[in-house]
Amino acid sequence: MMETQMQKWKFSLFLFLTWAGGSRYTMGNAPAATNIAHRIDRRALVQRHTITLYRPDPLTPLSVGNGEFAFTADITGLQTFPEFHETGMPLGTQSQWGWHSMPNPEGLQLQDVLHGYQVAGRNVPYASDEGFSDGYSPAGNWLRANPHRLHLGRIGLRFKSSDDSSVGINDIQNTEQTLDLWTGLLSSRFELDGQPVRVFTVCHPQQDLLAVRVQSLLLSEDRLAVSLDFPYGSMGWRNAADWQKPQHHKTLAQTADRRVDLTRILDSDHYYVHVFWSKGTKICSISEHQYEFLAPGNQSMDLLFAFSPEPIDKNAGSFDEVRELAARHWNRFWTTGGAVDFSRCADPRAAELERRVVLSQYLTAIQCAGSSPPQETGLVCNSWYGKFHLEMHWWHAVHFALWDRPELLERSLPWYESILAKAKETAQMQGYQGTRWPKMVGRDGRESPSRVGVFLIWQQPHPIYYAELCYRTRKDKQTLERYRCLVFETASFMASYSVWNEKGNRFVLGPALIPAQESYGPMRSTNLNPTFELAYWSWALETAQQWRLRLGLKRSPDWDRVIQKLSMPTIKDGVYTGIETEPFTIYRDHPSMVAAYGFVPPTPLIDPAIMQKTTDHVFSKWDWPSTWGWDYPMLAMTAARLGEPGKAVDALFMESPKNRYLANGHNYQSSRLPLYLPGNGGLLTAVAMMAAGWDGGPDRPAPGFPDNGKWNVQWEGLRPMP
Repeated sequence: MMETQMQKWKFSLFLFLTWAGGSRYTMGNAPAATNIAHRIDRRALVQRHTITLYRPDPLTPLSVGNGEFAFTADITGLQTFPEFHETGMPLGTQSQWGWHSMPNPEGLQLQDVLHGYQVAGRNVPYASDEGFSDGYSPAGNWLRANPHRLHLGRIGLRFKSSDDSSVGINDIQNTEQTLDLWTGLLSSRFELDGQPVRVFTVCHPQQDLLAVRVQSLLLSEDRLAVSLDFPYGSMGWRNAADWQKPQHHKTLAQTADRRVDLTRILDSDHYYVHVFWSKGTKICSISEHQYEFLAPGNQSMDLLFAFSPEPIDKNAGSFDEVRELAARHWNRFWTTGGAVDFSRCADPRAAELERRVVLSQYLTAIQCAGSSPPQETGLVCNSWYGKFHLEMHWWHAVHFALWDRPELLERSLPWYESILAKAKETAQMQGYQGTRWPKMVGRDGRESPSRVGVFLIWQQPHPIYYAELCYRTRKDKQTLERYRCLVFETASFMASYSVWNEKGNRFVLGPALIPAQESYGPMRSTNLNPTFELAYWSWALETAQQWRLRLGLKRSPDWDRVIQKLSMPTIKDGVYTGIETEPFTIYRDHPSMVAAYGFVPPTPLIDPAIMQKTTDHVFSKWDWPSTWGWDYPMLAMTAARLGEPGKAVDALFMESPKNRYLANGHNYQSSRLPLYLPGNGGLLTAVAMMAAGWDGGPDRPAPGFPDNGKWNVQWEGLRPMP
């Protein structure tokens, strides 16, 4: 009874603040701002973190890309020694559109893997593919692995040594490779048999096109060539390529003056590769799927590789034109949007934080800013068959809006609209209103079977958060109209998903449910009310109500009933638990209960004092090796919002195996996940919040950093966190 009365009191106070115009959900539409009198020297800031490598490292290949397409190279500037990187970070050529599906002669479909769970006295089907203790059924395996992202083609160097022996990576000497972040140009130099070789690699900013320049006397001696090899698709974990099945795919070639048009056919999928070359270059077909480009008598060769889902008629231009376009693009990127300069900070960790921030901006721009949500390993290599996880999209992309680059976030939002019909079908099949967004998914929008993913719900409010960020940037009716469908369809599902509990006089979340902390997976049929999801549900439904009011509509009574009667999070021993039901809190994986007041803005459900104790408890008790890359920025945001900036910085630098940032800027997790872009995106979100502040936060410069004289953080062009 006391809990219900307290809940009603908090809700009444919340409504008063909302209607009085002071809602903590929707306050603020501050323009991108600055905390300094003079502009940051952005070129100096970026070029402090130019990447230069002097030796091969299987974990530090470098990538060029544009958000839709990326090419990852070894120390030679191309993909010359892919086997060297197989135990580290694989090399790939990938795009947002490049997918492949194996044949499905049995017509396997999602209905084949449905299993019913009891929810409020009714049977709700989930694509959980139950009953196979040693894995998934044939239908489940095929549906999980198809479609899978495709390695579009390996571009490397082919050498002929002076003694006709094969050339390995240890045979090249005096290696030096530089990625100029300011221009997007990758420059590589090395020697073979005492002869210097230079390779320049750059990606077109608007096209899926790689421009390559090779310079060496070895070219004129026919001892150096550029190769292009094509694989079949793969249902493997890391590799998006199968090089052992040449008979399973076709490559059709048509050569014209200084170009070759290649048609790639893999089962029912196809794409096109067009290669353009400089004068004096010739093409040689080694096999149906292997080509070499040579420049006999010349010491320089330019090649442009254009990849496309459709044929390309026009010429691709020249290497110099692509290099110039890329330089202009990256100059615009770095001179617009937000910037944070840590060079005046005395804390010894500041320089490393600045390096991580600058490199994370580059990596998320080339890996996460495409027309669909990215996979967790971006366009480098395949994780989960190249599919993206919608619960991770928040960590990949929210920072774009906070760094005043909302257009990079908005590139992927039309994808949600493209799968709206499928997502509505899922909700209707399960007896819910609105739209239920999938979890593990490809561009086609079809959910993947899983005994974990299909039960997650924390991706459901995300589109409301994205839309709200876009509105905060522009605060115009066009934005409201643009995203109203996403907001309202999402809120309709969230309200109908909430189950009325007559005995408790409240709405509950679950079962069947698995929270963001997936350790509770085995209890999916009994899990109730995860702390984080309850707070996120409350914030998102109220934000959807605010969208109705902005559009001149009345508040939805159904949504208000859920907001008013939503369960309060469970408290035991003075701290928030992970979930309401046993085992209450498992001390491994994501400590997601702290996200209820950090990731999520203040709501009537969360008491900051209790969250303070909860955060201290998590810091002292958690199994940190089991956490993931975004857990550290998640903790930092909560600590900052609680007024503990010292702990916020400590969270970003926590000693943990998965809080490691490599020389190429990638957030390393394990040999299975050598890169993890949610960690990079989460870092940028936390730093933006700590620098520019948040709605209702302290009125002082960089409120998320300690005010101890050691963190003189200079920033400009950032937007405050909700």
